Amino acid sequence: MIMSVLSAVIGTIALSVLVGVPSVYYLYCGAIGGVGWLVYMIALNPAGQGEGVATLLATMTVLLLSRFVAIWKRCPVTVFLVAGIFPLVPGAGIYWTAYYIVMNQLQLAAQTGYEAAKIAAAIVLGIIFIFEIPQSFFLKILRKFSG
Repeated sequence: MIMSVLSAVIGTIALSVLVGVPSVYYLYCGAIGGVGWLVYMIALNPAGQGEGVATLLATMTVLLLSRFVAIWKRCPVTVFLVAGIFPLVPGAGIYWTAYYIVMNQLQLAAQTGYEAAKIAAAIVLGIIFIFEIPQSFFLKILRKFSG
């Protein structure tokens, strides 16, 4: 599990470089992506949750952390959100869906497409749930911890 989380951190930092995130935020992006992947792994394995629920919980964690860091560092939340959500995106599921369609294996295409759509919907719902929390909530908590 440690190697998996470390891979998520490195992948998130690499994506941060690729999409032009300012270099001072690389470690924050990596940490957010790594924590999100850790939450996903914990929710998926021992709890016996499906991929959709695990992705929802991980997305909500990524968004909470992204909003806190964005307020703390006074920059847009999308700097951390786009990079931090990267490990959770169902890229392989979308790839295999397209592959099975091309290979005329429609049963497998439907199965993998449905799983990828569930994960994508969980990401969208997690983003919506956390963005509904007012900005003042995050400001109050940060003020409380900063003294």
